[in-house]
Amino acid sequence: MLNFDWLSGVSQENAKNIFLVLFILIGILVMMIPNDYAYEGVKKSDRHWWNNLKLWSIGSLGILFFIYYIF
Repeated sequence: MLNFDWLSGVSQENAKNIFLVLFILIGILVMMIPNDYAYEGVKKSDRHWWNNLKLWSIGSLGILFFIYYIF
């Protein structure tokens, strides 16, 4: 059984801000990934913007960030 009593002193607003900052940090780390690694498995002649895994991960992080920001 999980014990989250140590989080009782953290307000919901602070917890929300912590998660939003974590999403931003993850986004910064994703942007630091080299483009060659993001396009791994795709020939240089066949690279298109929709093959860039960095864009897909930033997009999904953005959606999660927006959902957490609203609620």
